[in-house]
Amino acid sequence: METVTLDAVDRGLVHALQIDGRASFRTVAEVLGVSENTVARRYRGLRSAGVLRVVGVVNGVAFGHSSWALRLRCTPDAAGAVAAALAARSDTSYVHLLSGGTEISCNVQSPSAAERDALLLHKLPRTSRVTEVSAHLLLRATALPAAWRGAARLSEEQAGRLRPAPVAAVPEPVTLDGRDRVVLELLAKDGRTGYRELAAAAGSADSTVKRRLDALRRSGVLGYALDLSPAALGFPTEARLWMSVRPSGLLQVAQAMAEHPEVSFAALCTGPSNLVAAVNCRHAEDLCRYLTERVATLDAVRSVETAPVIRTLKRTGTAGIPAVRM
Repeated sequence: METVTLDAVDRGLVHALQIDGRASFRTVAEVLGVSENTVARRYRGLRSAGVLRVVGVVNGVAFGHSSWALRLRCTPDAAGAVAAALAARSDTSYVHLLSGGTEISCNVQSPSAAERDALLLHKLPRTSRVTEVSAHLLLRATALPAAWRGAARLSEEQAGRLRPAPVAAVPEPVTLDGRDRVVLELLAKDGRTGYRELAAAAGSADSTVKRRLDALRRSGVLGYALDLSPAALGFPTEARLWMSVRPSGLLQVAQAMAEHPEVSFAALCTGPSNLVAAVNCRHAEDLCRYLTERVATLDAVRSVETAPVIRTLKRTGTAGIPAVRM
């Protein structure tokens, strides 16, 4: 990724795409008060520089998938290669090298118990340079990257003009066919792929593809996520928090952390650490203040393990596209 300084228009564009990754450049331009050509040019520049991209994300809950947070410890010479192998998988997202470069964290979406077990019980343990693996089933998320407030720049009135129609709180049952899968795979690489290109790949009409994607979005099956490094917005200090919280206060703590602007992800999970969170800060002192002044006030928190992110190999991506149901 190139080093790019974002100005007010760029930051407004980023926030607009966080709200609706497929918002038209015309609509975004009207909200920002600039020309459509300016928005299109800025987007192409940021996209080609590797600063951001929009990706289509399938909600695996609709297909019975389970989400896991993995922690792996490796020998120092192996962590980079193991992390790269995990990032190359279609079922992973948010693959980070942590701490001193010997720990990896990533999220995995498992379509079935068999595929989960193949990874956790066979593939990873078979690698001798992986010295420890722990898996935490994600039970409920209270904060997600799509709503991270570090990207917020628009007023509530501006944001309201961009918000898409409400989606189903619980994903509706959906059966996908081969054409759906072709389209979803293209969107997983570029969520702003045009309807004409999607239709050509699927062998359908533009209008048919648009109606289908609109329906999948309204049903809660398909969403659009912004793949963006927090460093581009001035938050280069990232960390994963593994927290042990008193069960009676777990949900309250998770909900409180979801209100913290530093937190881009928080979820209840299984294991000795029953709450995992991702935080984004401007520098180490900012992270220190967050831990000692914000987290420290949450009485139910028993312990916190802080693992700084030293390198990110993958953020959001292709995780979750289900096989075709016949």
